Amino acid sequence: MQQINTLSVIIYDRDSGMESIIINSDIEKLRVVETLVDTLSRKLGISDEVYGKILISTVEAVNNAILHGNKGNAERMVTVDFTADGNWFEVSVTDEGEGFNYDSLPDPTDPANIENLHGRGVFIMRSLADAIEYNDSGNQVKMRFKY
Repeated sequence: MQQINTLSVIIYDRDSGMESIIINSDIEKLRVVETLVDTLSRKLGISDEVYGKILISTVEAVNNAILHGNKGNAERMVTVDFTADGNWFEVSVTDEGEGFNYDSLPDPTDPANIENLHGRGVFIMRSLADAIEYNDSGNQVKMRFKY
């Protein structure tokens, strides 16, 4: 198995107030994303409660993009975009996978699905974000958090 060491790339656009990070599908890169969420939350003065929601949702979305979207293929990239406008903090996570039908996930709170190991992450993201939407193909999720 070939090991790929791709550096994470952080892009900051002063005009739009957007920061982006592009990582390869390596679960170890979650730490880089976590650090950027920490930095941005501190910089924007986001409360601990909202910070927790953003961090958990972002890590879950990136984890899903790496493992499910890109199938753990380290040659495929995950792009995470962060924007803030003073009221809303938005996180967009895009993978290079085929996507999925986000409306067809089973309800993890249904007793029939209690032991199912999949589907909880999207449920958690929906519970924590103030707004969430997927693109038509299902390979991009946008989450918004009021702060």
